[in-house]
Amino acid sequence: MVPEQNNPNNQRSLRASNGKPLILGQSRSLSDYEAALIQRMIREEQHSSRALEIPKEDLAQEATTRMRPEVAEVIAASRVREILQMFNRDYLYGQGRFDEYEGGLLLKWGDGYSRKHIWVSVENGNLLFETSHMRKCSKPYCTGTHHVLSREQYTNLDLINQELAELFRRPVQEPTDD
Repeated sequence: MVPEQNNPNNQRSLRASNGKPLILGQSRSLSDYEAALIQRMIREEQHSSRALEIPKEDLAQEATTRMRPEVAEVIAASRVREILQMFNRDYLYGQGRFDEYEGGLLLKWGDGYSRKHIWVSVENGNLLFETSHMRKCSKPYCTGTHHVLSREQYTNLDLINQELAELFRRPVQEPTDD
């Protein structure tokens, strides 16, 4: 017998199949205004001087901050940027930094030893996600260091959401320079 979810007098807690308590209710994303307030509060509390964007004068001449048109087309078709921007706003409270490169897009967050990133690039019309594992996993599109999605795969929003969810849970950590 499953207890009624809406009965506040119910003494038994609901549990998922893995034994963890279920979270009842619906999540809600932050409004842009709420996200901006939280971002400002975090930056003030941390006394952070870290810029969320690289000033143009600090970029090397050969550096690019613009994707090639064919790369931008694949990134747009996959909707990766939109999903990463929502993640940055709702979970990182705008503390992540986006960098564009000729061949892809990078979302970085964290400081010092906890710097993490999600790197998305395009090669030969395929979308590549850099993975945190160094061995081939069970997915048929895994190369060992990247998940390579063809056009049919990267236009499947469910698959993109699954891949990004996995990358959010297990992001690639930048190696320390020690």
